[in-house]
Amino acid sequence: MAKAPSRRSRPALTLAVVLLAFVTVPMSISGAAVALPGIGADLHTAGAPLQWVMNAYNVTFASFMLVTGSAADMVGRRRTFAAGAGLFAIGSLAAAVAPGIAVLDLARALSGVGAAGVFASGGAILATTFDGAARTRAFAALGSAAGLGLAAGPTLAGWLVGALGWRATFGLHALLVAVALAGIGHVAESRAEQRPRLDVTGAVVFVAGLGALVLGAVQGPEWGWASPGVPALLVIGVGLLVVFVVLQARSAAPLLDLSLVKDRRFLALCMVPVVSTFGFVTLLTYLPTYLVGASGLSPQRAGAVLLLMTAPVLLAPPLAGGLVNRGVPARLLITVSLALFAGGNAWLTVITPSASVAAIAGPLLLVGLGAGLSFGVGDGAAMSLVEPERAGMATGFLNTMRIGSEAIVIAVYGAVLVSLISTRVGSQELAAKVAAGDLTGGAPGAPAAGFTDALHIVLYGTAAVCAVGTVAIAAALARPRRRRDIAATSVPGDSPQSTKVA
Repeated sequence: MAKAPSRRSRPALTLAVVLLAFVTVPMSISGAAVALPGIGADLHTAGAPLQWVMNAYNVTFASFMLVTGSAADMVGRRRTFAAGAGLFAIGSLAAAVAPGIAVLDLARALSGVGAAGVFASGGAILATTFDGAARTRAFAALGSAAGLGLAAGPTLAGWLVGALGWRATFGLHALLVAVALAGIGHVAESRAEQRPRLDVTGAVVFVAGLGALVLGAVQGPEWGWASPGVPALLVIGVGLLVVFVVLQARSAAPLLDLSLVKDRRFLALCMVPVVSTFGFVTLLTYLPTYLVGASGLSPQRAGAVLLLMTAPVLLAPPLAGGLVNRGVPARLLITVSLALFAGGNAWLTVITPSASVAAIAGPLLLVGLGAGLSFGVGDGAAMSLVEPERAGMATGFLNTMRIGSEAIVIAVYGAVLVSLISTRVGSQELAAKVAAGDLTGGAPGAPAAGFTDALHIVLYGTAAVCAVGTVAIAAALARPRRRRDIAATSVPGDSPQSTKVA
């Protein structure tokens, strides 16, 4: 079992420290995207080196999540959180003073490693600090914090870039995490009592495999999906991950205990953020370019419209947590949230360049509500199925699925969108510009029409993926017909008392 929290532990301050860090880490994703034009102009760079300001962070963030989660169980969750936050702050500060694009990209890669440590250990800290209804509320707050960071990142970055320059964006991220670190002394240390040595071979194989897979996905649009490098990276990535699974099955002290993923309900809950990536994160990434490019809205106006989708992400998690604590099954809320993704994306096909805000308000609210209901509740449900000594490992795997899917799905989504636009405007180069919001080329009206048609097809495809995911996850979360141990088989929310694994 996990080491008992120390007497100096203060749960309220522990929650505040973790929440502040969880606001900042996703803010560094969405906020950095807004800073890219200013970075390119100031450092005289463009293309792949500039795009790696985003890619370097995403690749290391996804690749190191499982490693830092398992390390947290061995060396201590608070220690791993502090180390991750420290690396994140150092990387962000280095990015703020970077003299050139190469240093900036390296600093962002370092920040991604730190972000993995924060995310993997932060959830484990809450899982071992809180029990029962308090744990549900804590994870609901965690969902709101992550949603706030993702939603507020572009707005804050836009203001900072306009007022102080792009370097202030990364300076703010370093400052926020430094404030969180100031309260680390109030966080109790916990770790697994049995602490074998870290499976270094497994860690290297996993980081290399997932890194190659994510790298292949994010470089696909840049190099071309048919170029030799992209398939090679994807094959190498998949091959190394297969080797990793074989190594873990034979290891006495695995980096990932395969019994976790053999639990169909835990695995189903880990798939919830993957469906959320399809249904919500893709829209958060590509809808602004449509609103600005095809609909002709100003960036500020487009941001205001997106509040219809992002505001529920901030408000719904506490509501969902309260419903679970009042006896509403968590699996019901999760199923409803995923169904809202499917319905919202299908409904959003009403969007056209001339569509009013009122016409798209309904689907945007549905998608945002779906994200808000699943954020936090799904994570809390997954963690309640895991004994405390594996909390870091479980959180690391859960967030690997979340961040890894975001990097891969967003890249594939964009590639499909560009390909569909290309068939309508007759040029791959023009299609790439259109997907990025530049509709100045081609025949009058053709780029906007092509963008709209392509977006509709992608939205219907996304809705279908979300619908299939809803059915599959709901079936996996269904209560077993024969339960030998109610406490060990109930998803949180099956009853008001079933919030912790016995």
